[in-house]
Parts: sequence; structure tokens; C-alpha cells
Amino acid sequence: MTKILDDLNEEQRSAVLETEGPVLMLAGAGSGKTKTLTHRLAYLVKNKGVSPANILAVTFTNKAAGEMRRRIARILKFDEDNTQYMPFLGTFHSIANKILRRESDSVGYSSNFLIYDTNDSHALIKKIIREMKFDEKQITPSGVANAISNAKNELITAGEYKQFASGKVQEAAAQIYPKYQMELHKAGAMDFDDLIMKLTILLEDDKEIREKYQNQFTYIMVDEYQDTNHAQYRLIQILAKKRKNICVVGDDWQSIYSWRGANYENILNFEKDYPNAKVVKLERNYRSTQTILDAAGAVISKNSSRSNKTLWTNSGMGEKIQLVNVHDELEEGRFIVQTIQELIRLDNRLSLHDFAVLYRTNAQSRNLEESFLRYGLAYQIIGGVKFYERKEIKDVLAYIRFIFQSNDQVSLNRIINTPTRGLGQKSLAVFFDHTAKYELPLLESMLNSGKILGLSPRAAGSLSSFAAMILSLQKQSLNMVVSEFIELVIKKSGYIEYLDDGSISSSERIENVRELLSVAKAYNSLSLEDFLTEISLISDLDSLKDSDGAVTLMTLHSAKGLEFDTVFMTGLEEGIFPHSRTFFEPSELEEERRLCYVGMTRAKQRLYMISASSRLLYGTTQHNVPSRFLSDVPVDLTKSMGSKNDISQPSFTYNDDLEPEPFTEIPTLNIGDKVSHENFGKGEVITVDELEATILFDKVGQKTLNLNFANIKKI
Repeated sequence: MTKILDDLNEEQRSAVLETEGPVLMLAGAGSGKTKTLTHRLAYLVKNKGVSPANILAVTFTNKAAGEMRRRIARILKFDEDNTQYMPFLGTFHSIANKILRRESDSVGYSSNFLIYDTNDSHALIKKIIREMKFDEKQITPSGVANAISNAKNELITAGEYKQFASGKVQEAAAQIYPKYQMELHKAGAMDFDDLIMKLTILLEDDKEIREKYQNQFTYIMVDEYQDTNHAQYRLIQILAKKRKNICVVGDDWQSIYSWRGANYENILNFEKDYPNAKVVKLERNYRSTQTILDAAGAVISKNSSRSNKTLWTNSGMGEKIQLVNVHDELEEGRFIVQTIQELIRLDNRLSLHDFAVLYRTNAQSRNLEESFLRYGLAYQIIGGVKFYERKEIKDVLAYIRFIFQSNDQVSLNRIINTPTRGLGQKSLAVFFDHTAKYELPLLESMLNSGKILGLSPRAAGSLSSFAAMILSLQKQSLNMVVSEFIELVIKKSGYIEYLDDGSISSSERIENVRELLSVAKAYNSLSLEDFLTEISLISDLDSLKDSDGAVTLMTLHSAKGLEFDTVFMTGLEEGIFPHSRTFFEPSELEEERRLCYVGMTRAKQRLYMISASSRLLYGTTQHNVPSRFLSDVPVDLTKSMGSKNDISQPSFTYNDDLEPEPFTEIPTLNIGDKVSHENFGKGEVITVDELEATILFDKVGQKTLNLNFANIKKI
């Protein structure tokens, strides 16, 4: 026991030792909650003799689950890949997925059901909107998908939703929802929200299955409890009801996801749900200086609905918070870049990955990116097009999914004419109408397409040939590892030849497909089903790379859970942050303040909070007063800096010598022009307007550059 508790502080040890009954762990930012959770898990296994199979541990990202798995294996000295020694650990979605595959018969599915991602769901909803002849300008796939998702998060079924719907979009969604669920089931698929909802309803309705999992999970732990929605909350309540050995960990001060259904009151109400709960506060911070903690604490203290905590650290007071006011968004970007350059010059221990630039909305990133490009400073932007969202990757995965589940019409729609097989929209409409009318399996209909009235012999031949290829690949999939099978699919489908169209971007697209093969090799010991499931559950931040060579740019929402030596918070103006839509809704304004707290506590050593006197955003120049959050910070914790002409006691000199050389010639560009750039190499112009051009570079991919500063040369 001693070894497991040795490197924990007093509060962390208390949280580890409180194993029986309900426990609420209020863990402040940077207080070592992951460490405490993993030691608690290890203590249950090693010192209490609890079987790992009887422990359920729920996280919110695959990255967090992987980190916990590695730490537990290290503490208990066993192989993290040996699942028999591991607790039932993962995200809500991955855990629900595992259980539903075991109990698939009870929810009317086969165990090899597919999981539709956001794009798949939108594609299916778009198809239904058109079939039901809604006005596509008013009733959009994203609007309907959001309404259905919100309903599922509240455990409202397709049959029940009509009584809750109000307004045009919700009323349309009430008609689309039942059809959407029917089409999902027909395709052998669930969406992300189905995973939680179907499992929760199954456990509520089926006593035998409910008791089975209540008996299996004798100890339950939930991380980031403040981010649970109603369906997740109910799921945990049901599983913990029998034994009540439930430990929830979280920080209501960091609840920033109400817009996607999270209810921070779940953590505030924990003691009402479990009156005999033990409360442990983790208040010692291991990340930030005391100045940053006190400043962030002063901001969050303005919220009326919150728990009480006082964060402290042994790291010392550190530097004061820099409150920076600049003239406009151009000076904001220039200030950030030059500050980073100067800090690295003054301290050779710092590298670009120690810096993060945070903003309230994605629209703010454009000017920041231009500044980084102008000064030649490398950056990575979190929230752009991810690997698994690229067209070529989704195409290949659609092939794999349709081979695996041949009633998946969304995947079939994506691949049936990719590469081109001479099938026009009219032919496909005739084919799909026929299958829908007679409720026929898709592959069977394709094989017998010669009998479909209104289908040309050429179209029928293409469909039957495609079906024969799919059937052949289905058989071959049984005897091949994942990477070999994917390579075979790419070859048989002719997809590489399709990509190799002679365009300047073809090599990049082919490289992306090749990279998918590299990814697949990691799954060669698993089944094709496991590969598809794991890929579908990957989240945005799971792909964040810790690179020495790039500053991280991201929204404040994306920054949660991360930390950086130096943080720049931008756009601290009324109407931008806090956002204008929160002004007249107290609960939303409190969430904006929690978001500010999250941003501030990402910083370890230095924090810059920047406002601009004017800002060009959304096509108009705004003149907003500085954010109320700036005045929440005590004056004695801050150092104010004005524009470059009147900086008060800066930590270094703002150096105009760092200005880039002016570019004397701005070339006239047209789409298709071949160009070169000093840093990015050769490329081809994709789009161009008066001020900027989007260029697809051979080596670094697509970049949008300001022509005033980019020094582009035509080849």
C-alpha cells in the first residue's frame, strides 16, 4: 500500500483511500486528478483485491483513457495491452459500444453494427429531407441533426419527440427522426448518440441485463463529471444504484459544454443524489503560478452558481498577468509573434510548442494565421480538417464499411460511382427506389439489377460487377489482416488510379491513402470490426501532436485539458469574449466566465490577455470596449501594456526591426497558376480574390495566403 500512496499529497491520498460508498472529488485545474484516479484504480486492484473486470472507469476522450491505461500498467507493473488485468476503461461511447455489441439482440441489432459519424448522419438526413420534400434552405441537415442529437441526449425517442417539438426546425425534425432511425436500423448502424441512449433505455427496461451489469461493476469512477449530459448521467445512476460505490471527479468551474448538452449541475447536485457522499477537494495546483491561480480565481468568483475552492501552489507567485491593449487585430497578431520570438531568444529552454494562442471563435484564427505566415513562424491549428475527415480517407473507409455491412446505403452512395462506373443520378435513383419499394438487400438488388425496370443494360452491368467485387472482397476479408485487406480493397477498386489524375494535389491524396495503411498496421492483431469501431470513436484532440516545431492555435473550448508554458488569450472585448449572445442570459454569461477561467489556467508561467480597440471580424470593423473579465482580475496581479507606442514597463523591448521586408511586387494570379513560396515550395493556385489566394503546395498541403505579404512568385 505504501508505494501506491507514497507520491500523493494528503488530499489525493484521502481520495484514494475512500473506496466505499459515494465519493465526490472536486479537482481544481492542474491538481493531479488523473494521477489520483489512476492510483485509486491501482489501490482497488492491488490492496483491496478487486478484480479489474469489476471496475468501470469512464473518461471523455480516448487520449485520456489511453493515458490512464498506461499509468495503471506502470503502477501495477503489467502489460497495458493485456486486457484481463485492465479495468473496463474508456469513453462513454466506447464503453456503450462494447456492452451493446454483447447485448445487440436485445436492442434489435446484429453485433456487427456500424457507427455513423457526423458526416454520415448528415448525409442520411439530407437524403431524407429531399425525400420528404422539405425546403432545404430552411430545413438543413445540420439543424435537424442537432435537434435529433439533443433529443437523444435527453432520452427522448423518435416516437416521443413530436410532443416536445416547437418551431419549424424541431417540427421538421419530429417528422424526420422516425425515418432517420428506420434508415439507420436498415443500414445496421447507430449514430454516436444512439450508443448512450439505447444502452440507457435497455438497462432501464430489462431487469435481467440491468442486474447483470450492476453486479459486474461493483466500483464505478467517472472523470469530468461536470461534462455529463442527461443520458450519461442516467446511465451512471442506473449502474451505480445497487452498490453505490461511485466516485465522480470533476470541476464545475471548468464546465464549458452546455451547448452540446452537458449539465454542470450534475456535479453540484451529487450530494443531493447521494446524501451520505464523502467530498474530497483537490486544491493544490501543480501547473500554474500563484498569480495565475489568484487571477483566474478572482474571475470565477463572480459566478453565483459554483462550488467553493481555493487553489494554491508551491511554485511561487511568478510573473504578473500581462493585460495588453492593441490598436487592431493586425497589431494583435504582430504582438503575439514578436513576443514569442523574443521570449525564445531570451530563454533557450523554450521552443515553439511551449506557446498557445487561444480565441473564442474560429473566425478569429484567420488574422492570427496570416501573422504567423507573414513572419515565417510555424504553427499548428487545432480544429482544421482532420486526417479522418479528408475525402480520400472517408472514401476508402466507406468501401471497408460497405464490405463489412452491405446494407449501409450512406457508404454505398459515397463509393458506388467513385471511381466513375458510368452510373448517373437517374440510374441510381431508379435502383434505390426499387430496393426501397421491395425492401430488398442492396447487394442482392445489384446482382439482379438486370431485372429492374427502367435501368439501362450498361447501368445494370456496372451494378452487378460492383456487387461481384464486393462479395469477393467479403470472402477474402476473412483470411487477411486489416492492413493487407485495405491494400487489396484499394487495388481492386482502382482507387489509386482514380486519385492519380495528373493534378498537383494527386500525390498528396495518394500519400494520405498510404498513410491510412500505416495506421491500419497497428490494428493487424485485431478484427476488421475492431478497426472500424476504433477509427469511428477517435476524437479531435486525440490527434493533437506535441511538436517542438509549432505554436498551437485553438479555440478556448479545444484547449480544455491541455497546458502550455505561455498562453495568449485574444479578443478579450465585449461582444467577442464574452460573446454577444450571452449578454442577456445569466447562465450563458456564467459559462463564458468559466470558459475564461479554463483559458487562464492553461498557462503555467506566463499569461497574456489581449484586447483590441478595433477589430475587423465577420466583414465589419467593430469598436468594442475591453472585456468585463479583464476588470475581474485584481490590479495588483497585472501589468498593463498599451500599443507599441506606450508600453508600460515591458519585460522586453518591442522591436520594429523584426518587421518583415516589404514586398515590392504582387503578382496577378489566376486559378491553375503554378507558383513558388520561400517556405512552402511549389504549388498550384486553387482559389484567388483581390487580397488572398488559396494554394495547394506539393509538400505542405493547402494554405490561404495574404498576397500583400506572402511573397508569392509565379513559375
